[in-house]
Amino acid sequence: MTVTDLSGAAAPAARADCAAAATAPVPTSVEVVRPGMLTTVQDWPGRIGYWHVGVPPSGPMDDLSFRLGNRVLGNAEGTAGLECTLGGPTLRFSAATWVCVTGAPTEVTLNGDPVEQWRTIQIPAGAVLDVGAVRGPGMRCYLLLAGGIQLPEYLGSTATFTLGRFGGSAGNALRAGEELTLGPPHDPLATAVPMDDQPVLARRWELAVTEGPHGAPEFFTRADFDAIVGTDYTVHFNSDRTGVRLIGPKPDWARTDGGEAGLHPSNIHDTPYSVGALDFTGDTPILLGPDGPSLGGFVCPVTVVAADRWKLGQLAPGDAVRFVPIRSDRAASVRDLGVGRRACWPTVLSAGGDGDDGILRRTEVDDETGVTYRRAGDDAVLVEYGTMTLDLGLRARVHALHQHLLAARVRGVTELTPGIRSLQIRVDPHILPVPTLLDLLAEAERHLPAADELVVPSRTVHLPLSWDDPATREAITRYMHGVRADAPWCPWNIEFIRRMNGLAAVADVYDTVFGAEYLVLGLGDVYLGAPVATPIDPRHRLVTTKYNPARTWTPQNAVGIGGAYLCIYGMEGPGGYQFVGRTTQVWNHHAGPLAGHPGADRHPTGAETPWLLRYFDRIRWYPVEADELLDLRADFAAGNVRVPAEDGEFRLADYREFLAANDESISDFRAVQATAFAAERDSWRQAGELTAG
Repeated sequence: MTVTDLSGAAAPAARADCAAAATAPVPTSVEVVRPGMLTTVQDWPGRIGYWHVGVPPSGPMDDLSFRLGNRVLGNAEGTAGLECTLGGPTLRFSAATWVCVTGAPTEVTLNGDPVEQWRTIQIPAGAVLDVGAVRGPGMRCYLLLAGGIQLPEYLGSTATFTLGRFGGSAGNALRAGEELTLGPPHDPLATAVPMDDQPVLARRWELAVTEGPHGAPEFFTRADFDAIVGTDYTVHFNSDRTGVRLIGPKPDWARTDGGEAGLHPSNIHDTPYSVGALDFTGDTPILLGPDGPSLGGFVCPVTVVAADRWKLGQLAPGDAVRFVPIRSDRAASVRDLGVGRRACWPTVLSAGGDGDDGILRRTEVDDETGVTYRRAGDDAVLVEYGTMTLDLGLRARVHALHQHLLAARVRGVTELTPGIRSLQIRVDPHILPVPTLLDLLAEAERHLPAADELVVPSRTVHLPLSWDDPATREAITRYMHGVRADAPWCPWNIEFIRRMNGLAAVADVYDTVFGAEYLVLGLGDVYLGAPVATPIDPRHRLVTTKYNPARTWTPQNAVGIGGAYLCIYGMEGPGGYQFVGRTTQVWNHHAGPLAGHPGADRHPTGAETPWLLRYFDRIRWYPVEADELLDLRADFAAGNVRVPAEDGEFRLADYREFLAANDESISDFRAVQATAFAAERDSWRQAGELTAG
């Protein structure tokens, strides 16, 4: 596999093969007779290079079963095939084709006669292949086809991301009656995937994890961490490709709250996530999947190593899960999985973690700022600056490191994703081992400019806001009926915001939001170019907490506040910010698809990228009625809206002068806010909201 570089210029060999195959003069077509419950086109490793704008990799959730099927057929490992959840499709083939069905056990028939999984099967022209319901153990099966499925790429991949409505079959699961085109037919390499290569599926799973990025004793107590790695969790029925929700013990927590990041101790300033991270959304643990969010404000005590992430695709409701800490340098290689018996071990053999609480290194970068290098799995490092506070100087430091690494184009770096005070650096450890990366980062610090020298372009972007929009009211009602009715923020999030900030009336919340300039500090906070932004003036920073547990549904482009941050939800999906309203789209499906330079919003050719906002943009809201917003959204979807914006710049030195000049009134505002925050926290404690259970 070729590692995608930071410009998106390189692509996996499978995609190059598929592009060449697309010129075949007489393609084989496959008719979808019955689509199955949820059958999607996926390729591997998926959509790489866009984590920084909230585009997940997608790709097969059980990549091991997927790659093994491609291998035996003679395809490149990443060639596009079908992922089938709980059951597969019925397909009719126009020409003779070789296929292989892998993954969870299911009934497979060819023209009504049973055929075996994990074996190459020759489909005659006109024949019908039926992939039935998954019997278990496991959750997903895979149908790989010689030559692979030929579809247009979106942002460098054919992988389907149904929540984002792109990739695969027009962004959807398969539908009856559609036709899929295959690449040139060829004979398989072997008759079957050897038994020793096939993964073992179970009802009780052991997942190899590394410690970090956020563990004990900073965020969890030692007893909490011992419970995390010493407990059999149960897979919740409300699980999908975004994340596997687990049922387990409620932590005691090492902190009383998250400060500016939110009232609950799980809350932190928004930081990049890793696929396979155990994300505590409040007290609810969720294993983040390949369609999960790239950025969020919750702690993750352990991360599943890359070679064990295939198991997430086979975790079924009711299954037991045990996390087994291993040393990061003992993690199996993704490249070796399926060779011999490596993937078949029923238990993790190299138990015993690094014992460093996920902290790889700590140093001082100047007299005022320290830097912490946290482990984020066996293939990523999370660089965090300073203390757990909202300080735009720390974001400036993150920006400087981000720009330095972009310019350096370090071989082996596959993703660079900024957070509020952090930068996640994802690597191919075969090319760039983590210890080498740490030395490189230490050297980089010596070349970064002082934070006060930060001067960046900063447009003022004017967006409509439908205050207390009916769609957000509906989401709260759904939450109360389907998740939790007694939450302190229900039934009206805006009243909760007023109470937490010590404001006299709801009208004060309205005036504060519409009077603020929100500085965009990150993109992809809840997907697809969605900004995480904070008011430039601290007197406009309304502080709230996030839903616990998180919502399972949020309307597209809802606007919410969590901690001291505002977010626009890029698409429908889960979420935890307190609603204030809804706006228009921040992702334009009509732009692109492009493989632009990460961190830029324009391709070198001058064509626009799909995301609307840039780092350090300033968002200003103007009020619209709900009906007016629906009209604007329809126009935007049709490509008929131009968002007004004025060019400008943000200078950190000037901003610090503003803070000094207004220090007294800022302190007065924060004092009132802190009193209200403490009162809310005390009421939660008395109600048992912050106690273990």
